[in-house]
Amino acid sequence: MALIFSLILIVSSAAAAAADGGYGFSVELVHRDFPKFPLFNSSETHYQRIANAIRRSISRGTVSLTDTGRAPISNSGGAYVVKVSLGTPPFSIVAVADTGSDIIWTQCKPCPNCYQQIDPMFDPSKSSTYKTVPCSSPTCSFAGPRSSCSSDSVCEYSISYGDGSHSNGDIAVDTLTMDSTSGRPMAFPRTAIGCGHDNAGSFDSKVSGIVGLGHGSASLIQQMGPATGGKFSYCLAPVGNSHDSSYLNFGSNAIVSGSGAVSTPFYTSEGKYETFYVLKIEAMSVGSNKFDFSSSSPFGTNGNIIIDSGTTLTFLPPDTYTSFSKAISDAMDLKPTTSPIQGVDYCYTTTTDDYKVPPVTVHFEGADVSLKRENLFIRVDNNVVCLAFMDSNGVGLQIYGNIAQTNFLVGYDIKKSTVSFKPANCAGS
Repeated sequence: MALIFSLILIVSSAAAAAADGGYGFSVELVHRDFPKFPLFNSSETHYQRIANAIRRSISRGTVSLTDTGRAPISNSGGAYVVKVSLGTPPFSIVAVADTGSDIIWTQCKPCPNCYQQIDPMFDPSKSSTYKTVPCSSPTCSFAGPRSSCSSDSVCEYSISYGDGSHSNGDIAVDTLTMDSTSGRPMAFPRTAIGCGHDNAGSFDSKVSGIVGLGHGSASLIQQMGPATGGKFSYCLAPVGNSHDSSYLNFGSNAIVSGSGAVSTPFYTSEGKYETFYVLKIEAMSVGSNKFDFSSSSPFGTNGNIIIDSGTTLTFLPPDTYTSFSKAISDAMDLKPTTSPIQGVDYCYTTTTDDYKVPPVTVHFEGADVSLKRENLFIRVDNNVVCLAFMDSNGVGLQIYGNIAQTNFLVGYDIKKSTVSFKPANCAGS
């Protein structure tokens, strides 16, 4: 449905110069398993939603191994979503906000081969600011090797995923609008998007597409340019502990500083891993036991683990995971039990949320991050909690998932190539 705003702040490259000096804004970020999610399924139990999120997390990691090297938006339904609008007048869509992807795309009419979508579909013919990109335009290259030229010289994109899912369509430019917490919607004219007319596979019917926040040139943060000073951050509220929203922050609102804030470099590579922010974990500690992190990296950089807001669990190198999980297990006073959900191990019986866990620290390069109970375990049943970490053996990539990031203000500074962490009460932010 079209949204009518009384005031929209238009952000152009020229006007954004002042933004680099201190302007900032925030938008609401909602987990799809919170009741505030527009398409929240009240018929599912909380633990059914947890099980689905874990399954999607495992599938997401698996399809990241394909030669396309793109984060699989098809299985990111367990991630956090944001409402944005496309076109003039603005048309609202619900999309996954994903640091593991770059392209911004949505399903578009006409769509002869589309996956089932619950919400109305974006119709570019109804937007006065929608324009397809000709093959001669430099914008055509934003999708890299995934772009091609149609018979009528319109630039097209084509994305394939390891599970057989795909998205094909036109590369276009249109106005993207975000409804900020200041009450002033922020409009970004001529944002390059993928308008998908052929999308099929295991995509989530509750979202229209994806807002990529990765490092690739097609991502939202890169296209915003000086409007944000290359900064964005988020604070993810734990699933199941709150019905409150999280927030996605840009510009001066995204600065992570003050007591408790630590920063670590991120690394980027070319080719199939160019989208990802790759961090370096040097070791992990459980109490006084410190375990070295695998130094091998498939990314061609100094980093060894992807930070990804769209993956639920954290995947560790096999040797590190074995030592880490055993040390956790040895320190737990709870009774071990089997998991009711396939794919997670090291589960314990407890009906309360005040059980004790050992001190755990992730030793990033230049930054020590202490994890709390909600970062280590996930409740999968009324009386069962399980470790929210897995062996990356079946995935092939190390991924720092969103459970490990909850109740932290996590900030990205593209200019400085850093990711910062600061403990926070994200449900109350």
